Amino acid sequence: MDSFSTLIRTASHEQHMEAETSTFMSDLLGGRLGVEAYARYTEQLWFVYEALETGAERLVSDPVAGPFVQPELFRLPALERDLAHLRGAGWRSEVTALPATAAYAARVRECAERWPAGYIAHHYTRYLGDLSGGQIIRDRAERTWGFERKGDGVRFYVFEEIGNPAAFKRGYRELLDGVRADDLEKQRIVSECKRAFALNTDVFRGLGEEFPLSA
Repeated sequence: MDSFSTLIRTASHEQHMEAETSTFMSDLLGGRLGVEAYARYTEQLWFVYEALETGAERLVSDPVAGPFVQPELFRLPALERDLAHLRGAGWRSEVTALPATAAYAARVRECAERWPAGYIAHHYTRYLGDLSGGQIIRDRAERTWGFERKGDGVRFYVFEEIGNPAAFKRGYRELLDGVRADDLEKQRIVSECKRAFALNTDVFRGLGEEFPLSA
């Protein structure tokens, strides 16, 4: 029988690929969009991580979600430095969430407040994705828009407190395998994972509408 971490990965594979291969992300990574599109995407990330991390402290003592709350993963301080670099010191009064982003953040907040096991699904889809595919985005951003390597503008993708990402991801999968949930609850977590990827894809769709490539 497959481990829970394998189950999550395989069950959400289709949604994961759909998110990764969205038109907006393909255009962004292909260097076909300007830095404004990258900045707008970074804004959307801030709303999602604000929902993910501001509720995290309450979950530290939770028997299900608590082990996943690891400060070395937190991205908000890095995102805020990136936004100050991209948008200037007054960025807080200027950033706006797309409707899809607002829906995504609201769902993350709802899970953080009412369903800790569901929070794990969002935690997994975001942070493990950032540690993996996020590195491709960082590399492209540095080369396309000339950001300093691992500097302001791409700090979101730099996990300074995680020296060995491969070992960290192994440990994270072990946490998933040991999650305190019965089979029915695990199925609900898997469903929430799929939902998280779908919400993410909706954000990409919204960004794609804002930044269409002229034919």
